[in-house]
Amino acid sequence: MLKLFKNLKKKDWIHIFIGFLLIASQVWLELKMPDYMSEITQLVQTEGSKMEDILVNGGYMLLCAFASLVCAVITGYLIANVSARFSRNVRKKLFNKALSLSTAEIKDFSTSSLITRTTNDITQVQMFIAMGLQMLIKAPLTAIWAVTKILNKSWQWSSLTALAVVILLSMIAIILVIVLPRFKIVQKLIDKVNNVTRENLTGIRVIRAFNAEKYQEDKFEEVNNKLTRTQLFNQRTFAVMEPLMFLVMNALTLSIYVVGVYLIRDSALAGKITLFGDMVVYSSYSMQVIMSFLMLAMIFMILPRANVSANRINEVMDKEVSIKNGTLKEVPTKEVGTIEFKHVFFKYPDAEEYLLEDVSFKVKRGETVAFIGSTGSGKSTLINLIPRFYDASSGEILIDGVNVKEYDLAYLYNKLGYVPQKAVLFNDTVTGNVTYGDNGKEKTKELVTKALEVAQAKEFVDKMEQKEDSLIAQGGTNISGGQKQRLSIARAIAREPEIYIFDDSFSALDYKTDATLRHELKKYTKDATCLIVAQRIGTIMNADQIVVLDKGKCVGLGTHKELLKKCEVYRQIALSQLSEEELENA
Repeated sequence: MLKLFKNLKKKDWIHIFIGFLLIASQVWLELKMPDYMSEITQLVQTEGSKMEDILVNGGYMLLCAFASLVCAVITGYLIANVSARFSRNVRKKLFNKALSLSTAEIKDFSTSSLITRTTNDITQVQMFIAMGLQMLIKAPLTAIWAVTKILNKSWQWSSLTALAVVILLSMIAIILVIVLPRFKIVQKLIDKVNNVTRENLTGIRVIRAFNAEKYQEDKFEEVNNKLTRTQLFNQRTFAVMEPLMFLVMNALTLSIYVVGVYLIRDSALAGKITLFGDMVVYSSYSMQVIMSFLMLAMIFMILPRANVSANRINEVMDKEVSIKNGTLKEVPTKEVGTIEFKHVFFKYPDAEEYLLEDVSFKVKRGETVAFIGSTGSGKSTLINLIPRFYDASSGEILIDGVNVKEYDLAYLYNKLGYVPQKAVLFNDTVTGNVTYGDNGKEKTKELVTKALEVAQAKEFVDKMEQKEDSLIAQGGTNISGGQKQRLSIARAIAREPEIYIFDDSFSALDYKTDATLRHELKKYTKDATCLIVAQRIGTIMNADQIVVLDKGKCVGLGTHKELLKKCEVYRQIALSQLSEEELENA
């Protein structure tokens, strides 16, 4: 929790300090009222007292009450602003931290968990600052101040108050021991509820197609019921606290008056009025002490859950980023658009076996290099090492003669036009999706049009109601898979990068569109380097070089015709798609 307080700015600390002074003033005013009450009690009991004196003391009590209210309102306003700004700053940092994590680290947190941490967990901490911070200052101040005022009044009353405090603290400790471990369970169950809900929403078509609504409903109900039961247990446990505390409070008041009766009966006549006034004041102050512990109990209701949430936030914030940013923002060599793999090995974190073993090849500017192999051979993993989604376990990957680890990440990404295996589109217009991102170049309307033409997307975009200004739904759910791929390719083309990376980005296209797109792409990107991962032989047979992967090893490197003669793995893949005659005439 204390780590997160570093996100409070200087202005916030000033507001907290002002709030502290106002709370101290509020406590003083509230504790001053019993003194006026004592005066009124003694005036009422004393013969010859003037009504004017009673009204004056009553006026002072009202004034104290009003001033206390003003202090409380101002304090609430200041602390609410502090908590809102704190929440905004932490949420921003958490979001940016999540974006900075590499693919390896992001897998340690599920998407639903990151959403919960960014929303619910931050809200829990915000609630503690907004409410708990005021009570955390006010409760001990009230308790200590009130105790100093009643300490020398009567050892009998002091003993009763001390006993009540011990009972209250014992109750709070027992309840915390029971409830605290369940707060961690609650936050994890919220993660699960989010995860199941997200799974249902993203897979709604499959769920309906397989009549699995009942199965998914049962799955959600199981998690939801578990969360409900845990929350009910926590709330019921805390619900016991309030009546018990009021029972102790009222029992203490009654005990003070019972003991006071005997003390007044046994005192001298002259001291009876003073003792009666002391009893009234003492009961008021003892209530203030008990109320302060009641406030502490409320803090203990908020603090454990806020502390669990703070730890979950810190788990993300403290996660060490394995992909370290380089410093190079300018290439010191004359090479442009070259890529070289030098004895590259790679395995996933905590994995025992290498996924890629001793991969070496070099791509020159303007060349098109294709990667092919069976499922799980490491094709996508290999090209994901270039934009540093992962770092090679050993060996070197050079772009323009420089190790990719030395580049500033933003500068490295500006060299690349990346089209992922699964087309990702955002809730924006066609133009917004095509011009997505910043690479320091102006993306004009003419460039957008040209990118759509090359990607063979212009035809279906022109049929849309608002053409380039038509809205694309989140994830591209309002267009087909092939259309999503073409818009994704257009986005990479609009960046005009040195290097294009296509990770099986033509799989949803029909053969005619695929052939036309590759033909136009070859003309448009003649001065750029292209890396293509594909399953179709027809997509890659005209590449300058083809890298054949099998179980993470490079088992073939050459042109289509060369590999048909010397690489059995490539020949088997080719024969599974095309006949001998088609391969010979290709």
